[in-house]
Amino acid sequence: MTVTAWLAVAAFLTAYTLIATERVHRVAAALGGAGIMLLVHATDAGAAFFDQHAGIDWNVIFLLLGMMVIVGVLKQTGVFEYLAIWAAKRARGRPFRLMALLILITASASSLLDNVTTVLLIAPVTFLVCERLALPVVPYLIAEAMASNVGGTATLIGDPPNIIIAGRGGLTFNDFLVHLAPLIVVLVAVFVALCRWLFRKSFTYDPERAAEIMALNEREALADLRLLWQSLAVLALVLVAFVLHPVLGYAPSVVALLGAGVLVAATKVTTEDAIGEVEWPTLVFFAGLFVMVGALVETGVIGQVSRAVADATEGRLGLTTMVLLWGSTGLSAVIDNIPYVATMSPIVADLVQAHGGGESARVLWWALAIGADLGGNATAVGAAANVVVIGIAARHGTPISFWQFTRYGFVVTFVTVALATPYLWLRYLT
Repeated sequence: MTVTAWLAVAAFLTAYTLIATERVHRVAAALGGAGIMLLVHATDAGAAFFDQHAGIDWNVIFLLLGMMVIVGVLKQTGVFEYLAIWAAKRARGRPFRLMALLILITASASSLLDNVTTVLLIAPVTFLVCERLALPVVPYLIAEAMASNVGGTATLIGDPPNIIIAGRGGLTFNDFLVHLAPLIVVLVAVFVALCRWLFRKSFTYDPERAAEIMALNEREALADLRLLWQSLAVLALVLVAFVLHPVLGYAPSVVALLGAGVLVAATKVTTEDAIGEVEWPTLVFFAGLFVMVGALVETGVIGQVSRAVADATEGRLGLTTMVLLWGSTGLSAVIDNIPYVATMSPIVADLVQAHGGGESARVLWWALAIGADLGGNATAVGAAANVVVIGIAARHGTPISFWQFTRYGFVVTFVTVALATPYLWLRYLT
């Protein structure tokens, strides 16, 4: 490799280490790494800002932006608080029934929105419900974080790594539904059963507390019914447009931005309120990350790594798939799966082409998505949703330690990825 390539690798590994250890805020680390890449001429403005394969993926940025605005408007309606109280009443105060319903709500919402936004909205309400029922809140928060990661695997917009994979692999919303959603339905059911065993000591039923929760009126949580119906109508249209992408020809990013624009223009929500809910640090983090990875593409580092992986697996698609699945699981357990997928996606793109680039070779994309998304459950730092939940718990005075989360996460990750292994093998490799 050239001197510039080695400098790019050093800058990337340094930024990656800072992100993984959280010694420096991840946005600062990503922007600093991107700046160094430009400084040493590992990339330039043209490649960083305009190149489809070696620059910022603006489709990812604007898809997230549009969905964040839509969810920000939905938040003002109180619909998520309504769902949480509704779940508690439908469970009739029974602890395990409550957890099962919250898991199903979280997993479903994460597949339609994104897992970070979902836990931000569901977790605070969980404190209210658990306090009313005198239940330990930590098991419910851990279960919700994991459910968001499992459910988010099912769709293109459910988990940020999927958005990156879709952009690199040219995959559509429908591709994720057809190839991953059937597996995720099974895994969510298995996860509910696992929680019954993992958190069995936490399910203590209190009849008096159950009566109190039954007295709550969930309709009181709905702050604006008109805005709710307007928001749901726009969200439904956006999801339909995602599904009809092959027919309509509009990219998901365009659909999300159009939906956000219509929702803000047609409702009484102010532009300031709508934009105020956007997670700008997340978008900036993505931008810096794309520039760093693009620099590795520009200097030829990614190409050399992909050729080395192909040589190591001797061109065998089945072996490559299994190595990618379990390797992604292990690496996503110890580092955030977003930068991991951003780094691996150009490598997988090369591997897909090396195996012919046909429909059968696309199994490598599904292996990457499953390994990264489900591997994020293994530890407290494996996925952004985990970090968000732990932060919320700490602010509410009920801290979740790294190992408290991880001892459950390892079990859930191993079981779910073990079940995904025969799914990939039998569906794509036989």
